[in-house]
Amino acid sequence: MVSVAMSNYIEAGSIIAIATSLSLWQTEFGIDDFAVGLLAALSANAFGAAAGALLGGPLCDKYGRKFIYTYDLILYMIGVALAVFAGSYWMLLLAFIITGIAVGAGVPASWTYLSEQAPAGERAKHVGAAQLAWSFGPLIGFLLAVLVEPLGLLGSRLIFAQLFVVAFITWYMRQGLPETEIWKESNAAATSTSLLAGVRQLFSKKANITAIFFLIGVYSFWNIVAGQAGIFMPRVYAAAGVESATEQYLLQALVWGLTVVTTYFGFMKLADKYNRRNLYIVGSVLGIAAWGVLVFAEPTMPALLSFAVLWGVAAGIGAQAFYGLWASELFATQYRASAQGILFFVARIMVGLLSMVFPILLTSIGVPWLGLILIGFLTVSLVVGAIWAPRTQGKSLQAIERERYPEDFPADHVAGAPGAKREPVRAP
Repeated sequence: MVSVAMSNYIEAGSIIAIATSLSLWQTEFGIDDFAVGLLAALSANAFGAAAGALLGGPLCDKYGRKFIYTYDLILYMIGVALAVFAGSYWMLLLAFIITGIAVGAGVPASWTYLSEQAPAGERAKHVGAAQLAWSFGPLIGFLLAVLVEPLGLLGSRLIFAQLFVVAFITWYMRQGLPETEIWKESNAAATSTSLLAGVRQLFSKKANITAIFFLIGVYSFWNIVAGQAGIFMPRVYAAAGVESATEQYLLQALVWGLTVVTTYFGFMKLADKYNRRNLYIVGSVLGIAAWGVLVFAEPTMPALLSFAVLWGVAAGIGAQAFYGLWASELFATQYRASAQGILFFVARIMVGLLSMVFPILLTSIGVPWLGLILIGFLTVSLVVGAIWAPRTQGKSLQAIERERYPEDFPADHVAGAPGAKREPVRAP
């Protein structure tokens, strides 16, 4: 489970390595705010990851979850190695694109694999392991940034170098990884050999279309905000008056330290036992409150600490953890990874579009007005999740699949057949 969840650590670590180095690269190469935004937009934080997910999802469904793990980190290591030795803006941009494609391919496979290997009553715990690993990435990344900050750009290159080492160890650990039984059963029963067969099946059912729109509402709108915070938050702190890079990084380390704690004690411990909708609402409201502090409070250190605490706790029980869970539950095995790849693609495209202009907006309209826009996105995510949260808790993936696609299991409607009187899944 650890080697699979590490996809999320590597993704988040890449984003933070970029976030803590953008200003240094900007100075080194003499680039403007638009060029900085392009680096962010084409990286693991946005378009790069989007392209990787769109490719990796169908590959994962066609050739297996393990297939992705054989190759994605090789590409990732090439990308971070280019970043370590980047001598020009264009070399750095290529490094970020390659890295983004690699992590985009790996993350949907990670969530899919963990959910398929999990017992029905512990699926949140297992999927939460990916969120936990994702949270450790920024925590360790920002603490490393504090340690190497005196080294300037060399320190940033060293952070990319440690990601290379972690990726190699993870790739080596994955070589003995077994394929999931549920995928092997589904693949054995498949009638089509086309790479896009799963995608065609995905869009052929109304239940899938509504689930896609539901998850876009839950995750993509939340991720627009989280994507900017993940890569541009040091700049937001600077705009709010915190000019010390060390203080910026420590504030972010506080955010992610709290995210680690609440992911474990909040999501992993509670989401299999208690009402998921209520837990989701609490996380969403805390996230809106966090950005409300930046918008309406004076930009003092107590206010920024309040933001860090609220946003850190919110992220631990927020939309990303529930998205990883629900996206695995609401789609059939034969196109589960494809669905996640498409959803991840949409989410990262939305992040990328804003990332291209976020530094410019931050300079032109400031934190309060930009914060109001972000609160609007978070509110959409809250409303969608609060109204249409599915009732899938405690059910096996096979049981959920039978309830969501009764037309595919006609025997279940025979009197006395297994599952004939199940409580229906409440899903969009």
